[in-house]
Amino acid sequence: MKVLLWDIDGTILNFIAAEKAAIRTGFKRLNLGECTDEMLSVYSNINVGYWKKLELGEMSKSEILIARFRDFFEKYGLDVSLAETFNAKYQIDLGDTVCFNDNSFEILKRLNNEYMQYAVTNGTAVAQHKKLSVSGLDDIFIHAFISDEIGAEKPSVAFFEKVFERLKNDCGDIDKNEIMIIGDSLSSDIKGGNNAGIVTCWYNPGKNELKQGYSVDYEIADINDIFSIL
Repeated sequence: MKVLLWDIDGTILNFIAAEKAAIRTGFKRLNLGECTDEMLSVYSNINVGYWKKLELGEMSKSEILIARFRDFFEKYGLDVSLAETFNAKYQIDLGDTVCFNDNSFEILKRLNNEYMQYAVTNGTAVAQHKKLSVSGLDDIFIHAFISDEIGAEKPSVAFFEKVFERLKNDCGDIDKNEIMIIGDSLSSDIKGGNNAGIVTCWYNPGKNELKQGYSVDYEIADINDIFSIL
């Protein structure tokens, strides 16, 4: 293995922790009252549903970013006209809370001595650049492939074609069997890896059952387990 493609949210970083903090910050900013744990759980489910639509090509990113908050606000009787304003600030607030899964930052630093490492993410450019900067991950990754900037989302082949273009410049000719994607999402990371014909590693700390239609080469429950693969 020569190249490691890392998903960010849900893999390297604990996205749920950042999501909770950012939403509560937004509620305070707009005087929307208390955002309870139950409300956050409801929002998280709404959000996951919309990102699935994005991965399936059913909606654009600009549509889902606003629609998820409209649905959430409507459910709790909040002013849905605030959804767009709320989302704009939310993208910035997401980068303020950095929680690493396992001790992933130190692991990636160690791996940097032997492997070329890149980030591959469907997150927005605003949120992801801030996360990379605040977390220090921008000092580790050679480059971050962000769907907003590429113009395509994981798991599409178009996303990975852009990745391969950059890798050819950085590494020269490289076999796809020497490229591995590590991510927590079957529908985004693993499906993307399958579509691209590269090695896949499913980060599955919840030990969820593998669904039909996905091919996983490796499975880990802890980021530290990556050393047993490489």
